[in-house]
Amino acid sequence: MADWHSPQGPFDIPDVPDFVPRRLKPWLFIFFVLIIQFSGGVYLAAASDMVGTTGLMQEDILMAGYASLIGMSINFAVMFRIKFRFSNRTQLLVCGMVLLLANIICSRTGSVPVLVTVCLIAGWFRMQATLACNSTIQLWLTPKRDMAVFFCYVYIIVDSVIQLSGITTIYLAFFSQWEYMQYVMAGLLALMMLMVVVLVRPVRSPMFIPLLGIDWLGALLWAGFMLCFTFVCVYGNFYDWWEASEIRIATVLGIACAAINLWRATFLHHPYITLRALTNRNVVRATLVYLVFFTLMATEHVFEHSYAAEILGFDETNLIDLNWYVFIGIITGCAFTYFTFALRRWRYKTMTAIGFSLAVVYLAYFYFLIDYGVEKEMLFIPLFFRGAASVIISIVFLTSIVQSGLSFQEFPKALSVNGFTGAVMGATLGPAVVGEFLEHTVAKNFAQLSAVLTDSNPAIQHLPIGDLAGMLGMQALVVSMKEIYGWLLIVALISLLIIIVSYGPLRPWAIFPKWRTIRRIIRRGVRVQQSSGVI
Repeated sequence: MADWHSPQGPFDIPDVPDFVPRRLKPWLFIFFVLIIQFSGGVYLAAASDMVGTTGLMQEDILMAGYASLIGMSINFAVMFRIKFRFSNRTQLLVCGMVLLLANIICSRTGSVPVLVTVCLIAGWFRMQATLACNSTIQLWLTPKRDMAVFFCYVYIIVDSVIQLSGITTIYLAFFSQWEYMQYVMAGLLALMMLMVVVLVRPVRSPMFIPLLGIDWLGALLWAGFMLCFTFVCVYGNFYDWWEASEIRIATVLGIACAAINLWRATFLHHPYITLRALTNRNVVRATLVYLVFFTLMATEHVFEHSYAAEILGFDETNLIDLNWYVFIGIITGCAFTYFTFALRRWRYKTMTAIGFSLAVVYLAYFYFLIDYGVEKEMLFIPLFFRGAASVIISIVFLTSIVQSGLSFQEFPKALSVNGFTGAVMGATLGPAVVGEFLEHTVAKNFAQLSAVLTDSNPAIQHLPIGDLAGMLGMQALVVSMKEIYGWLLIVALISLLIIIVSYGPLRPWAIFPKWRTIRRIIRRGVRVQQSSGVI
């Protein structure tokens, strides 16, 4: 961990009374952030159970889950303004109450609009509560405010919780019902709020900054664009893409929301996301890398579950046990990035090449491994490398946003763009493309394999037509998976070659400003808006 003594003296948290030992204070906020991160509204691991009991489709639950990520991305642009407006105690109590209600509503409702709306709101408040906790202990984690170090901590918490929440959800559903995960988290959130009331004092910011000059209409329009984009990617295959009016309407509405926001950004003094943040070189580079990398990793969402369930015959508990392999990869990837990238200052190019190399190993392993008789333990290596690769790429390019040269007023807006492109686009666009590719490839291979089914073939004449069709469909699926893994492997190798031959001497030096400096910057911006009559 970090040194307990900063240049200003021993680290302390004034929000927590002195009867709590100083060394335990940061761990109290880590406990809070773990509860907050586990509180997701809906849990995608329980999607099959929800489909069976609520009448929802798989796509409905995915849409709600991604709406939570959209809420988190939208919050980035204003999270510091809210932090300096309310005390940590107020933020944690309000966010805890909202998340508690969201968990209860999500366990009870069968309405898709309600589910998506609640998850969107829950994601927004989950991000704000996470910031309240993490910003409080930032100097404990890195007294120099080195964001490369800080992001290693952030991702070891966030990505690990994603895996652990899935494991917890499945085992609770296995021994009881899927709703129990929401009830358990509601109880933990109530415990957190009780601990906040007892152990966290309402310490106000030394500089009161009102919530003035925020482009809330822009926030709604950007949320609308992100929701429409996600809707098209999630429901596209179900509705047969633009053959359906639903997809056409979502496409037009999403383009309209984005166009209006871009137009408004040309004349508004303080748009929700500025053109400078959107066009920053590091932001654009990170977006392109995310699109390529997470498309290569899209087989996680499209192939792995169906391969393990339908071909290998794993039940839900065996399927979710694979999360442990990814979890170990995430821990290892964060530790590796901490010691090499954050401490030893390895170059961005080197770390990116390592991330793509691990992706190559993941794809190559599945390309050569995929078969009918694979044991669960044999999946450790590819899943381990997938977890490590994803977390390395995420930490490296999030750090690059801090080092992008943007002013602090622009920095949170760039984080919103990064959050959407990394978390939402990466999780929806790639699977949509690969899933469509799989559907066409399976149809092609099924037709080719069917060519052997003739009356003159004595090896298959005695088989019932139903068994024969099932065997043929499974064989076509395996062959198609192997083919797509091969194409993705080629793309990964080409991407790795481009990274290796490119020139990239830049090393991480992403130092976050002091909190009092940030307060002065935000306060000065508000005063300028007030004096110019913008607000």
